[in-house]
Amino acid sequence: MARVSQEHLDARRRQILDGAARCFARNGFHATSMQDVFTEVGLSAGAVYRYFSGKEALVAAIAQEAFTGIRAAFEEASRATPPPTPDVLLGGVLRLFLEERIPGADRQAFARLIVQVWTETLRDEWLAATLAEGYQGMRAAWGDLVAAYRKNGLMRADVPADHVARTLIAVAQGFIAQQALFGDAAVEVLEDGLRGLMSMETQSDS
Repeated sequence: MARVSQEHLDARRRQILDGAARCFARNGFHATSMQDVFTEVGLSAGAVYRYFSGKEALVAAIAQEAFTGIRAAFEEASRATPPPTPDVLLGGVLRLFLEERIPGADRQAFARLIVQVWTETLRDEWLAATLAEGYQGMRAAWGDLVAAYRKNGLMRADVPADHVARTLIAVAQGFIAQQALFGDAAVEVLEDGLRGLMSMETQSDS
């Protein structure tokens, strides 16, 4: 029997994750059955279960993948000289994940999926742990980025780095919620809004 290549296994896993993401975004997590996923990806139950044990495992994998990609983008940014400003960095990351993440789905799809994952953490301890781990990683990555901003003279040093990190994460979360609920939040809105806020001067600066 021919040995299945790792490239083939990775492609099949990608096929299943993308199909499951489309189903969850379109119909909701609870209304989507594993049979719906099988039909979406055009594979048998056995082929899908070879990679994932069920819906919870699929959602956890999607969440872990998103956090890994976002953290990698932040870590790469922190190594740049000078590092990209928050409007550029957040805009680029959100554009990638909201507009290009799920092939064949509309622009709101990944935002709706993320909101569903958030609600599932209230009842699923495993998913909550996955999300908590990703959140802590995001805070650490933003902390490194704040250090890079300060090193390059782009940010004042009298505000705790973690406070900056949590605020910018909250901005991204709020934007995702707007996109999921209303669908009219183009990434350019976030970029322009952050750029406007970043241009403000305090009384002590003037």
